[in-house]
Amino acid sequence: MALFSREFIAVPDEKKGQIVFKWPDVTIRRFTHAIVNADEVAMFVNTGQIAATMGPGRHPIDADEIPGLGALIDFATGGNAYRAELYFVGTREYTGFRFGGRVDDVQDPRTGLVVTLRVFGEYAMRVIDPARLITNLTATVDVTDNERIAGWVSEQLLKVLRTNVTTQVVANGWPILGLSVHSPEIEQAALTSSNGQLEAYGIALTRMGNFDINLAEEDAKQLKQLAKDTSYSQLAGGFQQYAAGEMALGAGQGMAQGGGATQGAFLGAGLMLPGMMQGAMQQQQQPAPQAPPAPAAAPAPAPATAAGPACASCSTPTPAGAKFCMGCGQPVAPAVKHCTECGNEMPGAAKFCANCGTRSG
Repeated sequence: MALFSREFIAVPDEKKGQIVFKWPDVTIRRFTHAIVNADEVAMFVNTGQIAATMGPGRHPIDADEIPGLGALIDFATGGNAYRAELYFVGTREYTGFRFGGRVDDVQDPRTGLVVTLRVFGEYAMRVIDPARLITNLTATVDVTDNERIAGWVSEQLLKVLRTNVTTQVVANGWPILGLSVHSPEIEQAALTSSNGQLEAYGIALTRMGNFDINLAEEDAKQLKQLAKDTSYSQLAGGFQQYAAGEMALGAGQGMAQGGGATQGAFLGAGLMLPGMMQGAMQQQQQPAPQAPPAPAAAPAPAPATAAGPACASCSTPTPAGAKFCMGCGQPVAPAVKHCTECGNEMPGAAKFCANCGTRSG
């Protein structure tokens, strides 16, 4: 193994998933062979500059074989070694990188509600210019995993989406609740804009997956309710009419369940259909229905007038001295008479004496 490590330089199997792998030894013996896989590029870097590049294949490390190595000769070894940093950069597509976070506060064109958009997803990328990646992004540090590169790319992608999504929503008038319909357009625009910024660093996004634009739970609930109210208001002819219908429905349900405070709910809402409001107010202003009047009692006999006594049968007043009633023809009793037993004075219509109880004759 020691002999092999001196004779051959290659990316170890456990490091093949890294986008950038730095060979740990900066002194590379002359005539050592570098093995560059089909999806890799190897580069010698000296003082931050690319000194020599090796494509896929097996390369003897020798200045006569690789142009540019002559400037890297380590004279302390008698010209038997080259002193430089050696990087292997993968050029295949790397997948499964996640991104996500808050995009921006956007006003929904349909409801006017301001909500906070969030975006999540995955992306794949590849290195299109290894020299730019090393010199402009990773520099000459040991990149032990892909997080440093992927994390930076994710930040750039989210930055682009903050501008891109907001611009598209506002310019096209896309409703927030239907934004998923436009995911392909948003993805393509994000890829194009992101690659324009990433080109200077030798990286390109190749595709995106599981792309999702969503809202916080509270915003989503509020927006759905407001969208529902807006749609129903349009169908009802206005928000006041819709609100009145909602109140009427709630009042009906309350009465069906035995609720007794529906009148207060109507008045508290203050939102009713004009016809319903007028009818309700009229109903509230009408007096409570009265019970039918009791049958009138028979009139009491009229008192005797100065002209003569009233008829005992029909209470019709009679002239003084009349012997028969002008209303019913019955004989008229004298206005005053005396008891035959005790002589007590009695009304003409009396049948018994109030003093002795003797029946009147």
